[in-house]
Order: sequence, then structure tokens, then C-alpha cells
Amino acid sequence: MTDMAPIDTRLGQQPGPTTHDGPQTERPVPRWANLLAHVVPLLTLPSGLWRVGIALGYSMGTLDDNGQPFHVQGWEAVYILGISIFAEAVALTAFGLVRPWGEVTPRWIPFIGGRRVRPLAAVVPAVLGSLALILIWTYGFREAFFSFDGLPIPFTNHAWATLMIACYAPLNLWGPLLLVLTWAYYRRRRGAVWYPQSIRGSVRGRSMASTDGSAPARDSGQCTAELEAMP
Repeated sequence: MTDMAPIDTRLGQQPGPTTHDGPQTERPVPRWANLLAHVVPLLTLPSGLWRVGIALGYSMGTLDDNGQPFHVQGWEAVYILGISIFAEAVALTAFGLVRPWGEVTPRWIPFIGGRRVRPLAAVVPAVLGSLALILIWTYGFREAFFSFDGLPIPFTNHAWATLMIACYAPLNLWGPLLLVLTWAYYRRRRGAVWYPQSIRGSVRGRSMASTDGSAPARDSGQCTAELEAMP
């Protein structure tokens, strides 16, 4: 099967590398988008570490129904630890919006490995996930920011309650930042069209002036029109 490579037909840009020698994205990823992708997993880290403390047997200042320090053990601890790992793993998928594996599925994935990811196949789930996160954490913090009485579990004192709120508060930014990343991903990919690698080289050569003066320079729009007219 012929390898495929992207050409930006709207701006005439060549694919931008994510690293000097590594795979390339269809178009260059803005620095601010790459920074946001690194921030997203950090938003889930404090709450995850707080739950790890609970899973390890520390009460973290919480009280049970009898007013005694709350402790978990056995499968409850495993479950809480699993939630923390799962949340962090989901947050890390934000990198797919700024990395090549968010545009072409890794070859090691069965059946779909090496195939190009259609923009909407990534954008639609990301938008729905972003909106769900916004609704979940807006509802979850509907009273917590205004009164300790709005917390779902009792604490021994306000200091412990404040710590829990401080750990979970960054999650309110998860949905909005993911939505911004999704917009940047869609905006970056909407103008890219893929052609075989051999044709891409031909287009690149035609769009540049000949060094020996044997052929006139041709812009990328002309070359792209020719490609689209090919059978």
C-alpha cells in the first residue's frame, strides 16, 4: 500500500514536524495548544493524589456516618485507586489532539493501525467529553465554593475540607481547556488533504522555482487543482 502524506491545500503549507526526527502532524501544532495539552493531565493529578491517600488507608480528614475517621480497605481501596489511574489516563488522551497519533492511528492497533483519523471522528467525542466534564464539575461544585456545608462528606475541620476543595477545583478547567484544544485540532486539520507520498513530492517541486531556470515556479493552488483533477 502506498504511504500517504498530508498537504495543506488551503494555506500551501507543508506538514510541520512535532520533533526534529519523529513523526509529523499534518500541519504545525501551535505552541499554546501544545502547552495546554501538557496542562490538562496536571489538572487531574491533585485530586488523583488525594484519592490515593484515601486508598492507602489515610482518612484525609474525612468522617464516616458515626463521626469517626473514615478508612477504606480491600476492594474499596482498589476501586478508588483505579478511579485515579483511569482519570489520569483519560486526561492524557488530550495529547492526541496535538500529536501524530491523533491524526493517524498507531500501527500496533489491530485492524485500524496506520489509518488516517477523520477529523470529526476525534472532534465529536472530544466535544461531547468536554461538555460532559463542564456539566459534571459545575454541578459538583455548585455549592462547595460558597459553603463547607455543600460538601458531600463531612470533615474533621475546615483545613481538611479546604485541602480537598483545592485538589478538586482544577477539574473545573478540564472541560473548557479540552474544548479549546478540540477547536485548535479542528481548525488545524480542516484544510489538510492527503495524497500519496510520490505525488506530494511532485507538488512540492512544482510549487518552487526551478534552481536552473528550466521551469517556472508554480504555486501550490495550481498544483493542488491538477491533483484533484487526476482520476
